Formats: sequence, C-alpha cells, structure tokens
Amino acid sequence: MAYERNPAYRPGQTEQYKISRSKIDLFMQCPRCFWLDARLKIKRPSSPPFLINSAIDTLLKTEFDSYRQKGEQHPWQIEFKVNAKPFAHEDMDRWRDALRRGVQVLHKPTNLLITGGVDDVWVTPKGELVVVDYKSTAKNDEIEDLKPEGTWHDTYRRQMEVYQWLLRGEGHKVSDTGYFVYTNGIAKADGFFNKVEFRTNVFPYRGSDKWVEPTLKKIKQCLEGDMPAVGHQVMKPEEPCEFCTYAKVRTELTLDALRVKK
Repeated sequence: MAYERNPAYRPGQTEQYKISRSKIDLFMQCPRCFWLDARLKIKRPSSPPFLINSAIDTLLKTEFDSYRQKGEQHPWQIEFKVNAKPFAHEDMDRWRDALRRGVQVLHKPTNLLITGGVDDVWVTPKGELVVVDYKSTAKNDEIEDLKPEGTWHDTYRRQMEVYQWLLRGEGHKVSDTGYFVYTNGIAKADGFFNKVEFRTNVFPYRGSDKWVEPTLKKIKQCLEGDMPAVGHQVMKPEEPCEFCTYAKVRTELTLDALRVKK
C-alpha cells in the first residue's frame, strides 16, 4: 500500500497537520530547515540509509517479542536489573509502525497531529509503561551512557521524551525512566568469517517531556510565519545551521559573484 506524502502546510488552514517526532527534532535543530520542509517541501539532503542498523533493529524486536509472548523478562532485563518485562498490548504493532499510524496525539491548541513510532515498550510491576529505544553502533569503547547535554545525543533524549509524551497523550501511565538498548559491534577479532560479535548494554534515561508542548506552540508560529532567517539551532542559537550556511553560499553568494562578473 502506498502512503500519501504529508502535504505542504498552508497558513491559516483548519485541517489537522501531521508532525512526526523527527520533524519536531528538525525544528529543534533549525527552524529554517523545518519551515522549508513543511511549507515548500524542500528537504535537507538525506544520508544513505543505515541498512545494517535497520536489520539489527528488526532482529531485536523479534527477540523481545518472543519473551513478550511468553510473559517473561528478557535475559538483558535480568542482567541489567531492569524491573520490567516486554509489554504485551494489542496496540504494540501500531505503536511501532510510524508509516501507518504509530502513536498519535492531536495537540488541540495548535491542531497539530503528533506521531511517532516506538521501538519497544516495557511494563513495570506497578503497570507503568517504559519507553525503550534500540541503538546500534561499532566503537572501541563500551557504550554505557549517553554523551553529555549539548552533544548529538540530545536527539536521542528528545526522541525518548516525545515518545513518553505521546503515550501519555493516549492515556497511559508512563514512567519518566526509559531505557536504551545499545548494542556495539566489536571490531577486535581475528577476522570477519561472516560474523560480527556484539556487546549490548541496557541503561536508563530519566526524561522530562515538559518542553514538548511549548515547542509545539513555537512550531505552529513558525508554520504560520515567514521563512526564518538563516538557521540557528533552537538549543544552540549561537551555532549557525551548516545546511543553511551551505545553501546560502551555494546560491545567494554565488549569484552575487556572477552579477559582479557581468
């Protein structure tokens, strides 16, 4: 089945406008890039898909689903002393499928329909839902925590917090503490031999979704307004957006140079 692309936002429109979790993060990175994407459908250049990461993601879901069906803890939950088990719920497939629907909440003050697809949801003995995000990489050092605030791991934090906000918006009791299942490919071996060994760590992150609602109001203002000036990050206003900077040099300054030559 083909899915319709989200249409361009029209200022003053009364129809709901869908905003994905990733578009919220795009706004946090650069309001100008977000505006160009939403209003003119001009997207940032995309990087090649991480197909190996996607394969690991699929395999992790299949593995945790086997314990979900049995109603048991996964061995990693026991190893890392996580007092929760995979959540068996009829909406689990929907929550994961961001293309079809995912987790959805209509933010009534802005008429923005917020969506996102979670990797996994666990549940505590008290019935609190726990948002879980799978990550994979290949580095020499153990991955035992996120990097400090102000680094690219801020995207991971916001991602989990938006998922927590979404599940709460669907009426669920959600723990502030989520978990990253972070698997790391080990390159120190005698050869490939058609196999890569991984070391997986499971570590908590205590999130806060208090920033989400005020950010949605800023997003609505951005959608209704004129194109922002050359982009700066919302979280780091002193740092210009490298995409906007490149576009300006590539087009406006190049055109100015051609005019001078004439």
